[in-house]
Amino acid sequence: MNVAVVTVGDELLAGRTTNTNATWLCEQLDNRGVGVERVTTVPDRVSDIARVINEYRAEYDAVIVTGGLGPTHDDLTMEGVAAALGRDLGEHDEALAWLAADGYSRDDLVAGTAELPAGARALHNDAGVAPGAALEGVYVLPGVPAEMKAMFETIADEFIGTATYREAIVADEPESALLDRIAELRERFDVSVGSYPGDSVRIELKGTDETTVADAAAWLRERVESP
Repeated sequence: MNVAVVTVGDELLAGRTTNTNATWLCEQLDNRGVGVERVTTVPDRVSDIARVINEYRAEYDAVIVTGGLGPTHDDLTMEGVAAALGRDLGEHDEALAWLAADGYSRDDLVAGTAELPAGARALHNDAGVAPGAALEGVYVLPGVPAEMKAMFETIADEFIGTATYREAIVADEPESALLDRIAELRERFDVSVGSYPGDSVRIELKGTDETTVADAAAWLRERVESP
């Protein structure tokens, strides 16, 4: 399963807010064996949201969108999703029922709070007010991190990939000096290899066969200088 993550918000693009949602979602998906192929941030603009969703839903199994939910002037994500999918926006009866159960009457809600694209499955917000939505492989989550995490947990089982295994080796050598051994490792073992330099070099091996990954890690450990 391959997924794209889209985060929405002018504040993210201006650097006023750190995009922790994307990092958290990527980690959760990777842990489930789901490949994240794109992470994109778009402004609070309906046309940009719609364009990116349309592009990604044609390429990937699912698109997760986070941010821009609610009834304020810059909460335009639902409108962008509706435009991308050719759906009208309207009050969602199930979302209104959930909100009523949480103690919010229709009179308490700002206009637009419970508006979702027609035909969407409402995703209840256990940690806030604005509901999310799921429709045609597009999942729309809040931007507030606590709300986003709580809502993702309710749909996490819909993201299933191939189990992957990892091993990390730390080498006390320059990254450039390791190139020949990394090349040989790739020839010998069916694993992907990433190297991350710093005070030392961390080499991460990943694969779908646990034994192969373990054997590759053992082979490399014997051939690098440890800190």
